[in-house]
Amino acid sequence: MSTKPFTDYFIGFDKVDAVRQIFGERTEEVLSNLRVEFNGRRGYMGVSDIDGHLMISAYYLNEGDMTDIYLDIIHELVHVRQFIDGKELFDGRYNYIERPTEVEAFQHAVEEARNLGLSDERICDYLKTEWMSDDDLKRLTEILHVRYIRQEK
Repeated sequence: MSTKPFTDYFIGFDKVDAVRQIFGERTEEVLSNLRVEFNGRRGYMGVSDIDGHLMISAYYLNEGDMTDIYLDIIHELVHVRQFIDGKELFDGRYNYIERPTEVEAFQHAVEEARNLGLSDERICDYLKTEWMSDDDLKRLTEILHVRYIRQEK
């Protein structure tokens, strides 16, 4: 596994208000120490529960929607902070959409989506993944106070 400095690839994130809300005064320090691994697997991105580095699918980075990628980075940076704080990222006592660490990360992403002016329909499109049922999406939108709009993905 080869990792690279986050700040070599994601320039200016230390100035983004949404990121500063996540890390506060530690923003520059955390981002300068954060490592990123680009892998060839399909998928999206996540945070290692071993050392807290960011793992990103190179395919997703090249082929994904730029707004979705940006919101996913915000989401995953919340997980980085949670890892630093010693939280259990993958607590199996909860299902995915109700896991406290996921809810917090989704809340930050949704808040930033609203700051970008995204509609509830577009936010639902962002939230929907292939492993999430329509009922899961509906429950997640209730938790996040987003108006549910059925997706065709």
